Amino acid sequence: MENIQIKAVTIEDIDKLQEIGIQTFAETFSETNTQDNMKRYLDENFCVEKLAAELNNKDSLFYFAMFETRVIGYLKLNFGASQTELKDNTAVEIERIYVLKGFHGKNIGQILYQKAIQVAAEKNAGYVWLGVWENNKRAIRFYKKNGFVEFSKHIFRLGNDEQTDIMMKLQLKENGEMSNFNQAVEKPVV
Repeated sequence: MENIQIKAVTIEDIDKLQEIGIQTFAETFSETNTQDNMKRYLDENFCVEKLAAELNNKDSLFYFAMFETRVIGYLKLNFGASQTELKDNTAVEIERIYVLKGFHGKNIGQILYQKAIQVAAEKNAGYVWLGVWENNKRAIRFYKKNGFVEFSKHIFRLGNDEQTDIMMKLQLKENGEMSNFNQAVEKPVV
């Protein structure tokens, strides 16, 4: 898809971030979770106070995927102590890549992913990691296609439901050199 712009999200964009966050999460997970668990998770994780704290955290970055003036997806990255699990100063966590359902299959996720790899290279990260729900087969295929490998599992709590996330990582450096960087950035979506 042409004319997609990537824009850094600022505190002034908090309403748009809240809107895209709620909409994309609900589109992705509402069919497979109870209404109560979804409401609880969305209320806790996409409230203005939590988003403001995340936006003001120097170790987290958000980016919008924009089509003309419309936000159609977003990316959240974490570094250092802001990472949800590993807290490795040599790593970057992709906490979220979400795209509106109407834009699936149009390369938007790949564009956001490429931004994540670019930021990881700028931060001189040795690897990028993430957690993905074991039942989100579409996302697992996407990450495997981009060179990620499974290395562990952890529990993700959605409301009162404990779910298993597969932890995946992409090694960027070997012996101090960028190993998969060019390949990761240029790999097309099939």
